[in-house]
Amino acid sequence: MLVDRAVITIKSGKGGNGAVSFRREPFVPEGGPDGGDGGNGGNIVFLADPNMRTLMDFKYKHKYEAEDGQNGMRKKCYGKKGSDLIIKVPLGTMVFDKETGHLMHDLKVANDSFVAAKGGRGGKGNVHFKNSVRQAPNFAEAGTPGKEREVILELKMIADVGLVCFPNVGKSSLLAMSTNAKPKIENYHFTTIEPNLGVVKFYDTEFILADIAGIIEGAHQGLGLGLKFLKHIERTKVLIHVVDVSGSEGRDPIEDFDKIMAELESYSTKIKDKPMLVAANKIDLIDEDDEGYLRFKAEIEGRGYKVFPISAPINYGVDDLMNAALEALSHIPDDEDSMEEYDYFDFQADEELDENYRKVYASVDEEGVYVLSGEQLDKIFNSTNFNDMGSLRYLYKYVENSGAIKELKEMGLQDGDTIKINDFEFDYFDE
Repeated sequence: MLVDRAVITIKSGKGGNGAVSFRREPFVPEGGPDGGDGGNGGNIVFLADPNMRTLMDFKYKHKYEAEDGQNGMRKKCYGKKGSDLIIKVPLGTMVFDKETGHLMHDLKVANDSFVAAKGGRGGKGNVHFKNSVRQAPNFAEAGTPGKEREVILELKMIADVGLVCFPNVGKSSLLAMSTNAKPKIENYHFTTIEPNLGVVKFYDTEFILADIAGIIEGAHQGLGLGLKFLKHIERTKVLIHVVDVSGSEGRDPIEDFDKIMAELESYSTKIKDKPMLVAANKIDLIDEDDEGYLRFKAEIEGRGYKVFPISAPINYGVDDLMNAALEALSHIPDDEDSMEEYDYFDFQADEELDENYRKVYASVDEEGVYVLSGEQLDKIFNSTNFNDMGSLRYLYKYVENSGAIKELKEMGLQDGDTIKINDFEFDYFDE
């Protein structure tokens, strides 16, 4: 079963807290602070694994968390960094941020990787807060939290050549005859329910051939399995349009050709610009001088497409078709940019959100109480030792340096007014 879309939640590791510790050694007066820093949290990393074929693993597990950083320890020992969580995905997987819908990374190169969620920073131990005035800081810094976000994984198969057509015109037989793939082949009037890949070995080279699954009218609007498989065509470099020229299904080959081309163009106008070969399949059911076939050949080649008469089950004309596909591929650079256009995720802006984490916000509530809030402020406040003047002064300096006290004064803050942080209230007096 091909699973080509999944939504998962990822969370990077929290940074470890800094340690509050003092040396306890003979003949060392006061000892001095020696609390070490907390370790950074682990990152969430996506890795393109060429051995994977579907997103099946993500159908049953939806949440992935990296390891938290270890807290700092005494004797200036640093906490261990949290291990990165490496999430392997198939080659051709695109990772989108669900909230913005923007593309984070396109993993179309084997073993390519990127960091989707950076781990939190470890907090500083009390050894960093010693100065000439504060000789024995009895506080440390808390680690910052990891990032949590939902991402969409979307797999678009990477193939050199793609087969497109109506259902039951013989493309699965063509794939089986020209590659090592073993698709299920029956005389059904409905389409293959999932794409198949095979490797065409020709002379001293090879290329990947994909059976994209049959297209029906209205596929570009999502009818049938249309949108589920049309997207896989975007990654192919050359298309082979397979047409039943025998009319065995009671349809006109030229009308079939036009309907499929209309669906491709309606999905993406750029698909029509891809190099395309036309395979006139089931030629063994008619003569090559058949009037209907000659009319089809003249019409299609008049539009600039080369027509190849083939019969996939008896391997008639298949080598000529594959040779032509190989020739078309030789004129396309390997590093050709993808035809896809997306809004890309702004990682720099994402980093700026970390700056917002350190901001202190000032406001006045309905009761006239002045309120200070902020994620980093909460961390510092919760790690403050209220029995230690040095710890209290560090908290005050953090708030003052953030500009929040100045902002509160502009709002009318005066001596004796109440300031609230979290659920704690205290009176303000200017020094």
